[in-house]
Amino acid sequence: MMRIVLLGAPGSGKGTQAKKLMADRNIPQISTGDMLREAVAGGTRFGQKAKAIMDTGNLVSDDIVLGIISERLLQPDAADGFILDGFPRTKQQALDLEELLDELGTPLDAALFMDVDFDVLMKRLTGRRTCSLTGKLLNVYFSAQEELDECTNAGGELIQREDDNEETIANRLEVYQTQTEPLVDYYRKRDRLKTVDADGSIDDVYARLLETVA
Repeated sequence: MMRIVLLGAPGSGKGTQAKKLMADRNIPQISTGDMLREAVAGGTRFGQKAKAIMDTGNLVSDDIVLGIISERLLQPDAADGFILDGFPRTKQQALDLEELLDELGTPLDAALFMDVDFDVLMKRLTGRRTCSLTGKLLNVYFSAQEELDECTNAGGELIQREDDNEETIANRLEVYQTQTEPLVDYYRKRDRLKTVDADGSIDDVYARLLETVA
């Protein structure tokens, strides 16, 4: 049984690590974005409410997101555990989630915090490039020079996404620091926080993550 909330800044590798853990332990990664889309497509009770709000261009309220989470956790594949990714983002959401999980009788085992230095996050995010020929994801700071050359020597370009510029990324990280970092304290005080050093290769970080949740 493994019920986890994943915490970490953009670029901390949360999504990548969640997918590995999901495949290994056969438990669903519940990403709020995916879940919203599924609930809307499936026409569930809360999905219909969410669709009406999204159609007007407004943000879906916390109580609807919680409703969608509760619908999702009652599905059979979540019986042995789940990885919540992207929720909670604020302290109020964390309090609401705790109440919901208690009602469902599925309290959290841990909040896993993917800990990475700010300057490494900036490099991971601003350094991201896509090879125009192969679609391969590369990073000008971390990929091997041969991999970068392989794309350009074949006549390809290393393309940066528009929203991967320094200003946008600095803003995203700032929003994360003000809204989500307080959750680290919240879970620490509740004795639920487990910190993973998320600097290094994907496999190294995953090995540390497994040690942390063992």
